[in-house]
Amino acid sequence: MLKSMLTCCKLYISESRNAVALELIEQAVKAHPEAVIINKFKDEVYNRVGYTIVSQIIRNSLFDVTPLRNAVFDMVKAAFESIDLESHSGTHPRLGVVDHICFHPLAQASLDQTAVIAKSVATDIGQELQGACCFVQCRKFDLVVYSIDFIIYLVLQNVVPTYLYGAAHEGGRTLDSIRRELGYFKPNSSGNLWTGGLKTVMMDLKPDAGPLQPSPEKGVVVIGATRWVDNYNVPVWCTDIEAIRKIARKVSERGGGLNSVQAMALAHGDNCVEVACNLLDPSIIGAYQVQCEVQRLALKEGFQVGEGYFTDFSQEKIIKMYFKSLSSDPTGR
Repeated sequence: MLKSMLTCCKLYISESRNAVALELIEQAVKAHPEAVIINKFKDEVYNRVGYTIVSQIIRNSLFDVTPLRNAVFDMVKAAFESIDLESHSGTHPRLGVVDHICFHPLAQASLDQTAVIAKSVATDIGQELQGACCFVQCRKFDLVVYSIDFIIYLVLQNVVPTYLYGAAHEGGRTLDSIRRELGYFKPNSSGNLWTGGLKTVMMDLKPDAGPLQPSPEKGVVVIGATRWVDNYNVPVWCTDIEAIRKIARKVSERGGGLNSVQAMALAHGDNCVEVACNLLDPSIIGAYQVQCEVQRLALKEGFQVGEGYFTDFSQEKIIKMYFKSLSSDPTGR
């Protein structure tokens, strides 16, 4: 079974406090029994939840088929129907209700196969979701007869600008380059918070699908396909976020630090700032090296450092958990 072709999707939702919305999002997967939620990482302070969903890729004579495509689309649809970005507040940056969707190949699957799935989901969001959201909005207004202009208005309000990266993008652009151009890393409120909907006009960075300007209720979606990425956060016990930002910069490759590591400092409670890291190639630089480097730099400044943690399981454990889930329940639930 470990030779099967599997695809993993990490889906990040800008919400962790609305239990009803999260239940609707999770219920959406149940229509696709071969797609399994392996992990749910919820952070109340960040007001963010990450889902790890896995399914097999079934190959036939014409094309590859995976239940993951439809499962992820239904989760996205449920999120847009139940969450309003304008009411969001948290200490983790975000660009949309569905902030980030990343696909990774597992077992014998290829990155090219994964990229096709990512682009298919982007197409689904850009085309099918447009009509679905318009219908929901019309029902909200309890309209029976609509003018063409009004329908166009509703469609434009609900189409979500979608950006592709990694193997899903023809030029192979990176996730952080999109985020940097869209102002992802700069808090838009006091107290190092991100609050409300997006206020930036997206004219300078054209999306791969959807309008140039996002709606404040939905924001934008960034979708990509890459090799496996580990997410590892290291808590530093202090309130001086500027000092920890300097440490995060020195840890990251961009700042001359560790190869294949991206890092940023995020407030996490009253007396904690986390160095949140993406390990783009864990086989080169893993969590141990990151932990040691953060400790070295923080101790020089007189800060105490806690033990870091992963926000997801390892690739190997995810594969085992997926097949165990299928064997213990043939429906995948």
